[in-house]
Amino acid sequence: MKKIELGINKYKEGAFEEALAIFEELLMTNPGHAEYLVYRARVYSRLGKLDKALLDFDELVKHHPYDTNFMSDRAVVLHLMKRNEEALAELDRAANLDPKNPYRYSSRAYLKDRIGDLEGAIIDYEKAIELDPEDAISQNNKGLVEEKLGYSKRAKRSFKKADDLVGYTGNGKGQSAGAPLTNSSAYGHESLEDDNSLSLSGYWKTLTGVFSSNKLRAEFLRFVKEKFKGF
Repeated sequence: MKKIELGINKYKEGAFEEALAIFEELLMTNPGHAEYLVYRARVYSRLGKLDKALLDFDELVKHHPYDTNFMSDRAVVLHLMKRNEEALAELDRAANLDPKNPYRYSSRAYLKDRIGDLEGAIIDYEKAIELDPEDAISQNNKGLVEEKLGYSKRAKRSFKKADDLVGYTGNGKGQSAGAPLTNSSAYGHESLEDDNSLSLSGYWKTLTGVFSSNKLRAEFLRFVKEKFKGF
């Protein structure tokens, strides 16, 4: 097994100190390597070393100024550091550079929801849905924001659309999940729901890792609905 693969496996297993040692060694022999820096930054963030994680993402964005994925990851760290205005600005930049990508709007919507810009979150979710009408995740999460604003009828319509997209029947209540879709443990990705502030990171990793196909999106939504049933 290649050392990079071993490091990634350790990272996914939660063996962060071991993963860090591997990526540190890789970077000693190949300084500035983008993939190694990304994973070291993610390990740093999981170890609570957010300042170091941000330095790595600063370096990545400096040398790859048009890579919107690096911008999104950097925004996650800024959010965890409670520097939400900067995080939002980074997501704005990513959306401006990649305006046809629904993920740019759904991730920004999630952050806006967390920082209290609920109307702004709905606008972004609607844009994501416009670009990807089969995005059940954005439909579900838009419904949750609409609920927070007291738009019960709109929320029910959003939940119904999310259910219809994945063929979910359940008990007839569209919000049977009752939670934003952040947990990705069902498919071997890390679960970050133990810490509320970390769930944003989990959500973005989920979008890029799990929902690469409609089938996986449907299976994951069913998993989450079953997980939260009764809450």
